[in-house]
Amino acid sequence: MGQIDEYTPGAGAEPPGVRAVADRMRDFRSLWPAGDGVRVFNDVYLRVTQEIGRLAGAGAFRDHDGAATLAVRFAERYVAAVDAAAAGGRPPACWRPLFAYRRHPGVRPLQFALAGVNAHIGHDLALAVVDTCRDLDCEPARLEADFERVGEVLVLLEERVREELMPGPDLLEVADPMTHLLGCWSLERARDGAWLAARSLWQLRRVPGPWGVELAEGFAERLDRSVGLVGRMLLTPLGSTGTRGIGFCGARSHGIGSHGAGPYGIAPHGIGKPRTEAPQAGTPGAGTPRVGPGAKTPGAGPRGVVARGPGPGDGAPPRPQSSGSSTGAISS
Repeated sequence: MGQIDEYTPGAGAEPPGVRAVADRMRDFRSLWPAGDGVRVFNDVYLRVTQEIGRLAGAGAFRDHDGAATLAVRFAERYVAAVDAAAAGGRPPACWRPLFAYRRHPGVRPLQFALAGVNAHIGHDLALAVVDTCRDLDCEPARLEADFERVGEVLVLLEERVREELMPGPDLLEVADPMTHLLGCWSLERARDGAWLAARSLWQLRRVPGPWGVELAEGFAERLDRSVGLVGRMLLTPLGSTGTRGIGFCGARSHGIGSHGAGPYGIAPHGIGKPRTEAPQAGTPGAGTPRVGPGAKTPGAGPRGVVARGPGPGDGAPPRPQSSGSSTGAISS
């Protein structure tokens, strides 16, 4: 990919490089259908880029040149990943899950958006800081204040994206896997990690001899793979928002009352299929078939669950016989 136009210093002017990458993202939108996972992220990032350009034009950054250069170098890495995938090449490992799952029907829009944000913040931002320091011949400390300012914009936009793409309370229950999956990832933590990675990469380049280059390249490669692993988990197929999603053990949850499902539609047995076969004699549970919710079983409590202690065939000693007294006292 050719370099995006360099920023020419000029206080108060929107950086042309930022405008150029925003134009590229608008072009991308026309190439992909609305449900495409990469387009979902692209729409989010276009809003981020427009907001950064607006702030740069308004003089909101302490170091106008540094912030503009960082924004351009940052955006170049996303555009390069798109160009590589379009040409049939291999984008960085952090981006591969998003390109691989972009049309998967079981992945929800919010997952696509956050997987792209994860790749771009966790990997690209760290390398963009190093690129900017090389361009400006400066230390990362010069960019720290504006790095934090950009981070604040990202956090605000992430909150807005979650509000827009997260299903409403009527569709999203406490047991919905997406609640837990996306709750395990934090943009603020990813941003903090990116800053630490950038400083580490910058220090590694100072190691004398070929060791410095080798260590920096190895660090960057492992960072890329680690962020890609997180992205793959964020894109775990969960089903459409019109269903209850996929159970924690991989079974589709249909809510309370599903055959073989426990509370909130979470199946208690492995992959969630009801256990219908009778256990072999002499094994725990023999002679005591599993009872699913709604089964009409004598002595069953709420949701068809039979409340009883261990009995014959459960691998427990037989219960002592009572003396037949009305008090139920156990005979000695």
